[in-house]
Amino acid sequence: METATSELAKLSEKVKSTKTPPKLAEEIIVRLEQLSKLVNSPTFLPEFDRISKYIDWISSLPWEAHTQDNLDLTHAREILDKNHQGLGEIKDRILEYISVMKLKQERGEGQEIFRAPILCFVGLVGTGKTTVAGSIAETLGRRFARIPFGGMGDPLDLRGQSRIHAEAEPGKIIKALKTTQSRNPVILLDEIDRVTDAGRASIMGVLVELLDPEQNHAFADHYLDYPFDLSEVLFIATANNTTNISTAVLDRLEPIAMPSYTDSEKISIGADYVFPRTIKAAGIPEGALVIDQEVWPMVVRPLGYDAGIRTLERTIEAIVRKVARMLVEGKGQTFLITKENVKEFLPQ
Repeated sequence: METATSELAKLSEKVKSTKTPPKLAEEIIVRLEQLSKLVNSPTFLPEFDRISKYIDWISSLPWEAHTQDNLDLTHAREILDKNHQGLGEIKDRILEYISVMKLKQERGEGQEIFRAPILCFVGLVGTGKTTVAGSIAETLGRRFARIPFGGMGDPLDLRGQSRIHAEAEPGKIIKALKTTQSRNPVILLDEIDRVTDAGRASIMGVLVELLDPEQNHAFADHYLDYPFDLSEVLFIATANNTTNISTAVLDRLEPIAMPSYTDSEKISIGADYVFPRTIKAAGIPEGALVIDQEVWPMVVRPLGYDAGIRTLERTIEAIVRKVARMLVEGKGQTFLITKENVKEFLPQ
């Protein structure tokens, strides 16, 4: 009896000591008081576990936590150029977007920027849609979360389950906020065209609520059963094509086409971006592996044309892994890949 009462008191203190909205905190305190009268009831422990889990979620959400935006265009250009080769038009569009945010903030109208259409990068697999979204978050100094839509078939994945279910949890939106610990993160809605046919209509309905500024200031997650303000979240979407996206969702998006890469662009991306990053990640000493410039066309197109750079990344990773093994086995300290020996390193 005393243990149960003390545990309820701890939960009550936990609610009072966090940034929980006053109205929600008041509702939880009332529930805890009601539960204190049932300590001898067989329903006490299941209900205690349920409300304890709920309070853990409520107290872990960023009800008031923000990050400060970095709206410096020079900094933004440096980040975009560091992370991406080419993509001039897309970089310009992002810089324009940031410029509007900066002007709104200087005029004290920062909230209005979220009424702008949501950027939606549309292109084939491997053209850099996801990485561009991550670069936007890095540019702004915001935290980043990704929600994959591929194969999603139930709107409850986004909106959460009611607490009447034993294993109920919040949806992916609330989980993303918990992960980022920020009210204004960048949340990537990845591949929104790849939801299942059965769940498409209902999932598109939730997307409309997420992307519509008239609705997302009071997003209703079934588990929380309390509105959460998403108006400061910067949503970015990606899609392989727009055919399977509902008209209502498209109306709230600004589609931006991601171009396919030419061979010369892939050579630059491979040599200047992917190769140095992969070498570093593998722990290979600087200068231990060198690829002749004349070899890169064979690295870029070992099996024919590919619009994106996924194949290029896999090929480079395979080469680096082989060299890493050769270093460990003592077969050399430096390796130069030329036209004469490239077949020894390329994946079969």
